[in-house]
Amino acid sequence: MGVRDFLKEKILTITLLLFGIATIEVFLVIYPVGNFIRIYIPIIIFTLYFIGISFEYFTKRKFYLNLLNMLNELDDKYLITEIIKSPNFAEGKILKDVLEQIDKSMIENVNKYKYLTEDYKEYIELWIHEIKTPIASR
Repeated sequence: MGVRDFLKEKILTITLLLFGIATIEVFLVIYPVGNFIRIYIPIIIFTLYFIGISFEYFTKRKFYLNLLNMLNELDDKYLITEIIKSPNFAEGKILKDVLEQIDKSMIENVNKYKYLTEDYKEYIELWIHEIKTPIASR
């Protein structure tokens, strides 16, 4: 996940933040407020937003890089759900739940075909036994 891609996803919130700061500035121009306050308020708002968005970016980046590294190291990719750590953000938790459901579905599907194969094998063995009996009696 690159910074540019992350910021593209956040373009709406950044636009709304800038609109909010512009609106606050309009109100501060109307009322007699010192220049320090007119400069301080937008800087604080933007700085706090930047800190929050940076924390979110680095948290998600760490999780996804770790996920990709573990996936590349695995020979059996379907085991990723067993070793992945539970993330502390909603998007990652949803992804982990989806992967676990996919893994469970795949295991059920494999087991279904395994049982079908075993049933077919038992049928063939029984059929061979039934055919051998009349041939052996001759």
